[in-house]
Order: sequence, then C-alpha cells, then structure tokens
Amino acid sequence: MKITRDLYQGSLTLLTDFYQFTMAYGYWKSGKAEQEVVFSLFFRKHPFQSGFTVAAGLDYVIDYCRNFSFQEKDLDYLAEMKNSNGGLTFDPAFIDYLRQMQFSCDIDAVEEGEVVFPNMPLVRVKGPLIQCQLLETALLNIINFQTLIATKAARIVLAAKGDPVLEFGLRRAQGIDGALAASRASYIGGCTSTSNVMAGKLFGIPVSGTHAHSWIMSFDNELEAFEAYAAAFPETTVLLVDTYDTITGVKNAIKVARKLRDSGNELKGIRIDSGDLAYFSNKAREMLDQAGFPEVKIIASNDLDEHIITSLQLQEASIDIWGVGTKLVTAYDQPALGAVYKMSALKDAYGNWEPKIKLSQQSIKINVPGFHNVKRFFLQGKAIGDMIYLEGTDQKEQVTIIDPLDPTRRKRIDTLQSEEQTLLVPIFRSGQKVYARPSLNGMRQRTLDRLKQFDKTHKRLTNPHIYPVGLEESLYELRTNLVLKNKPVDHLD
Repeated sequence: MKITRDLYQGSLTLLTDFYQFTMAYGYWKSGKAEQEVVFSLFFRKHPFQSGFTVAAGLDYVIDYCRNFSFQEKDLDYLAEMKNSNGGLTFDPAFIDYLRQMQFSCDIDAVEEGEVVFPNMPLVRVKGPLIQCQLLETALLNIINFQTLIATKAARIVLAAKGDPVLEFGLRRAQGIDGALAASRASYIGGCTSTSNVMAGKLFGIPVSGTHAHSWIMSFDNELEAFEAYAAAFPETTVLLVDTYDTITGVKNAIKVARKLRDSGNELKGIRIDSGDLAYFSNKAREMLDQAGFPEVKIIASNDLDEHIITSLQLQEASIDIWGVGTKLVTAYDQPALGAVYKMSALKDAYGNWEPKIKLSQQSIKINVPGFHNVKRFFLQGKAIGDMIYLEGTDQKEQVTIIDPLDPTRRKRIDTLQSEEQTLLVPIFRSGQKVYARPSLNGMRQRTLDRLKQFDKTHKRLTNPHIYPVGLEESLYELRTNLVLKNKPVDHLD
C-alpha cells in the first residue's frame, strides 16, 4: 500500500522544518554528515490522561522512507534559497551531495496497534547523521497524529463495551490529510467503519452512512422522505428520525418498517442525532419493541466521546451503535501527543557507541541514552511490566525496572517465570524494507488483542492505575551517571 505516492505522486522529503536543512548543511560542512548515530522517537505523557496509548502511523513512515530522495525540482528550490544577505543559503556542492544521497538507515519500530507507554521508543533510527536528522519532522508529524487518534478511538471503543463504533468525522477533520489519517487511525483503534469514502478506497476500511436532515427536508413530509429512502435501499434502510420531532419520527419509521416487512425486507435501524439521547433512545426502543421490531438497531450520534458514551451507558440508554465524529478525529480534548525525537547514541572514531543525553531543568525532559529497546513481560497471559534496556545487555534470572522519574517506584520481575516480547521489530536494514506489512484489519485486531492483555485498572478512562514501565537497572545507572557528569554541581537554584 503506497499511501504517500498514491496521494502526492512522489517524494515528500521537503516536508520538514527548515532547521533540519540548516543542521544538515552544518553536518556536511563539518564533515559529520556520514557519522553513524541513533535517534529514538518517544512521548513523555499519555494523551487524554489515559493509562495507555496505541501506536499508529508506521505504514506512512514506511512509504515516506521508501520515497526518501530529492527530486530535481526539490533541489532547484533549495539551490535558489537566499540568506538574509542575499547570497545563496547552500553551497552548490551540498546540493550535489543531496542529489546523490540514497536512504540507508536501519529503522526498528513498534507495530501499529501495539499498546505503548511513556519514554519507550516507538521508532528507533540508526544511520548517517544527516539522514537521521532529515527524517525527524516527518516521522514526528506522522506518528504524533495517528497515535493520538488511534488512542482516542481505542478509549471510545472501550467505553462502548462491545457495541460498534462508526467514525463520522470527515467534515470536521483538520483538512484532507487530517481526515484521511484520522479515518485510518480510528480504524486501527477499533472503530468498525468510516463515513470517509476516500479512506475506504485507499485503506480498505468499511464505509457506512445513510442520509442527512436535508433528505427529509427535500420532501413534502417526513413519511414521504422515509418511504422514498426505503424504496431506494430496501435491504439496508436506516432512517434519521429527529429532523422535526423524534417521537413522531420513530412513529413514521415504524410505518415504513411495516411496509418493508410486507415486501420481504426489514428496517435495519434508526438514528438519533440530537436531544436527550438516553430518553429518546429508550422511548424509541419501547415503541419499536411494542410494534414488533425488536431487531431494529438504534444508532446515536451528536458530539459523542468516551465520557458521554460512558454516561449514556450508566443511564441505561438503549443505544446499539455509536456514531462518533468531531471529538474523535480532532482529538477534541488534547490536540497533540507531544512525541519527540532525540539523539541517544553516536558512534565515535573507533567504532564505539557513545550514549548521548539531553538535560533539562524538568526531569521529564531528560531522555534515555544509548542504543535501547523494550521488552514486555507476561504472567499467565497478562502484561506485568515493560523494561527499557540497552541492546546487548545480558538478561538475568531476575531484573529490576526503575521508573525514570521516580527511583522509588521499582518492580522486580522473575524472567524465568514470565514470558517476554521484544517490542521493536526490524522495519528497514541499510535502507531496504525487511518488514512484511500486515493488513489494516490485522492492525485493528492487534489493538483489540493487546488491550486484552492489560488489567482493567490500566484501561480505566478516569484515574487509571499506572502500568509499570522502567529502565533496566544498569541503564538507569548509566542515565544517572551521565546526568551527574554533564550537569554543573553549583546550579541548585
């Protein structure tokens, strides 16, 4: 599935911040362009005050990297750039260097639909410094947004407690790119279909939808509109009942249901898009059941999210299917994930990896140094803890993981009694794709399966229990020593 090429007809290498090119030029000028380096992409806090996050966007990353090259029109643009003094920004020899550049990085990543946590790498990039740097902005743009939306969708699906959730957000999404990526990520997060027809075509997502209030308003009366729609779609009729008066709309829907049954078909559902959804869904259920149509589904929409759905469930609303739009595709209550991309190791002149650390007055912004990976441990099929560790570390019979922000939060794991899974999997080796991409349905199923591995306390929508994720003991010591080595001792204020 070549998403970027299908949508944009070529390379997107200029989709980056200008300072990536100024750094790239500086690396080239100083002879560091080909120095081997490792970057890690990770986030620091769960979105939506959630207890988990769902990774998404890797397929876009794969397409971006496979098309990572500079077309002549890209190079012409860069070559003509002027600095503030009116001279050329970049040396023509640098433009020639970019022309010859071929993507050669190793990339490892967690798979889409995987449940992930703060500080662990979602993507690890190893390769020439200049290439790793130029990848930063695009990878963050892709992973940040799709992971955010997949997580929101997963929370909504959990709130729905097994009821289907339809994604209806196209008209409120943040532009064409945002709409398509949101539809895709929503499906990975567990939604069952989308209203976005282009997303259906590009990604193979089931599409769904019926009619709007304008359909009703185009006829002389509601019953006539219902009958006309049923005549057009006799096998799949779903009627929007709240254009004028919801109770009257349900009565008219029942009249049409009787005519459909007489012709050998059944009304599939009604949709309520306004008003007191708990009250009207219960009244509609009562009316439909009394009329002999207990199988007719009730679909609810109208600015739903996980919190409103939870409230309606507690009110015992008679809603079978949830249509969620604006608050899903715009991540209404948190507009950004905040993932970052930080250098974690640099190979020295002798071929040794030198761990790198970025310090801050805020401890949450101190990164994890080194060439690291993540292992997840299971006991009787349930996830019990994730360990961020240095590649090549000998694993002991017992390991201790330490919270990077609170060293008093520790967990000891018996590795002989538990099962384990390495979360980063190879995606590219020396610029060549080595990963067999699963279907979008496979990604969606991974989300559903992975969430079952976690205790329900970690999946609470409000005040979730914190799942244990920490640094392996020797990595924690390395990080602490690097902080002490690089932080001035006299700055205590």
